[in-house]
This record gives sequence, C-alpha cells and structure tokens, in this order.
Amino acid sequence: MVKIITDSACDMTREEAEALGVELLPITITFGGEEFIDGVTMSPREFYEKLIECDKVPRTSQITPFTYGEVFGKYIDAGDEVVCVTIGSKFSGSYQNACAAAQDFGGRAYVADSMNVSMGELVMVKLAVSLRDMGMSAGSICEELRRQVGEVRVLALLDTLEYIKRGGRISPTVAFAGGLLNIKPVVEVVDGEVKLVGKARGSKNGGNLLRGLIEKTGGVDFDRPFAIGWTGLSDAILKKYLADNASLYSGRAEDIPTYAIGPTIGTHVGPDCICVAFFSSPGV
Repeated sequence: MVKIITDSACDMTREEAEALGVELLPITITFGGEEFIDGVTMSPREFYEKLIECDKVPRTSQITPFTYGEVFGKYIDAGDEVVCVTIGSKFSGSYQNACAAAQDFGGRAYVADSMNVSMGELVMVKLAVSLRDMGMSAGSICEELRRQVGEVRVLALLDTLEYIKRGGRISPTVAFAGGLLNIKPVVEVVDGEVKLVGKARGSKNGGNLLRGLIEKTGGVDFDRPFAIGWTGLSDAILKKYLADNASLYSGRAEDIPTYAIGPTIGTHVGPDCICVAFFSSPGV
C-alpha cells in the first residue's frame, strides 16, 4: 500500500484526512510565549480570535526531520511505501526536512514539494490521494505530482493590507493609504512565492477582479481537485463569494469543497479572505 502524508498547513480537516487515509502532521503555532498545536489544541476560529486581539505576529514551526522519520518509519516498517506532500519549500524548511528523513528509507519514502500552502497544497494532496486510489506506485505518484504542480493556480482576495504590513511585506504608509481607499488586494502564488497581482477599490470590485483573473487562467479544470478557502470568525465571506460566483461552478461540480484556512497563511492575510485553488484547464 501507499500512505499519503502531509502537514496541517494544507488546511485539510482531521476528519477528512482520516476518511481519505491521509496522515496529517500538525504544525505548532506560537503566540508570544504560548504554543498551540494546529487543529488539535487550536481551531481556526480560536486562531483568528487571538490574531485579532494580539499585536504580535504569531510564528509557525516547520516539521523536523526526526518527526518525519518517525512517521515514515511507522508505515514503511508495516510494509507500506510513503508519499509525503509538503508545504512549499519557499514557505518553510519542512520540504528539506522531509527529504533528509526520506534518505534513511532506501527509496521507499518519496517527497513532493507542493510549491504552495493552504488550498494550493491541499489540491496537491487530493491529487495524490486520487492517484493512490487508481493503484499507482509511490514513485509514479510522486513523479506525476511533480509533473502537474506547475498547473496549480492559487488566487486570493484579501480584505485588508494590515496583516501583510504586520509581517513586514509592505510599509505602514502603504497599508494606511490602502485602508483609507478601501483597497482590496488580490494575490497569487507564482513559482512558490506570493505575488500581488491586482488591487481594486471596494469588495464588489475586488470580487470582480478575482473572478476575472480566474477566467484569465482558462478557468477551473473540474476533472481535477479544486478548493475554496476562507479566513476569519464567520463564513459570511464564503457564502457571499459562492452566491456572487454561482455561474462559475453551477452544473460543473456536484459539491464545492470549502475549508476554513488556518494559521500558516492566515497569519499573513488576516480575516475575511477568500482563496481559490485549482488546476488550470487543459491547454492553458
């Protein structure tokens, strides 16, 4: 058998991971001197409650080679092969740590760099699950993930520039001006890094910009995994997005997979963000 392993930065729920046969390794979150385990001792809602109240930027820890080695060994000793899909190597050192651990298992542990985080990482994990269920070997799954990773598109509409400012990615002056003008930025993950790809004034224009950028990619390939994530204390932003964009999904997907985005990316985008991840349509 092939065991799929990933980390909680993908924002898959523990219940779904169990149902899909995925081992979900939790990331540690530090607020000041307090440590929490993502999805175990801290839920997404509890994270945003603290994020809103706290002036300090929380930190998330990478998974160590020792932890990866323990988990790989558990399954390999039981006769399985392992495919580990990690948070993007430009976001965290977890990929390098997983590769270091895999070297001890004689070619039975394979590591795939998702080149992404949150919903982008999640669609790669789900692709790995579907390939496993088709009966592919661990090596073939990893090879296919590496082939398709460049086709993943991740676009997110942010409500505010405040949290990007807190993380030091823009100046306080730019963030202040953006707040006065009600600027809604759209970011995209490009080559494993987050890039600002557009700005709009007001939520309506921001939503139109996000939709236009999705359509510009050629649209969603509904034959492969896709996901929609949201941040904050309420899913109202998600409900509004789905209502405003019903024509993008109606008749093309029986169920729209939606997820609460946790701390790894929530730290930097803040509440009331919508994130869409998908594989671009063939030929694009």
